[in-house]
Amino acid sequence: MSRDFMDGQITTEVTDENLARQRLRLWLQMLKATRLVEGTLREKLRSGYDTTLPRFDVLAALHAAPEGMKMSELSQHLVVSNGNVTGVVDRLVTEGLAERRNLETDRRAFVVSITDKGRALMDEMAAEHLQWINAIFENVSEPDAARGISIMLDIRHKG
Repeated sequence: MSRDFMDGQITTEVTDENLARQRLRLWLQMLKATRLVEGTLREKLRSGYDTTLPRFDVLAALHAAPEGMKMSELSQHLVVSNGNVTGVVDRLVTEGLAERRNLETDRRAFVVSITDKGRALMDEMAAEHLQWINAIFENVSEPDAARGISIMLDIRHKG
């Protein structure tokens, strides 16, 4: 029997060894592709905008939430610890790309929102990001992209 690392439950034994090995190959190829895409994006963000992928991710999340987000919501959305987000937010606030304000209902909690300057930068980076991703995936057809999305959703819903 194998252990499901997502929730610690025991799963059934492998009944189709060839399928299990093919799924393992799929996982390894997904991992390699993800590393390639992330590496390419990191380099393009660094060279084109002197920024990092975590900063881009925080700005993107704030851009999508014009009313702002509590730090805990931002951490949860990005699936990282509060500590990791705090340092990024601090730098974005210092640069005038984000702002932090206390919640009226809880003076210990902060809401972070994107500034006009941050929104303008994110609009520009998002347009470039779309072009970069399109170029990286240029050999992936529309039906293959749809199937790939479906596979990723199947995996996420299983866990």
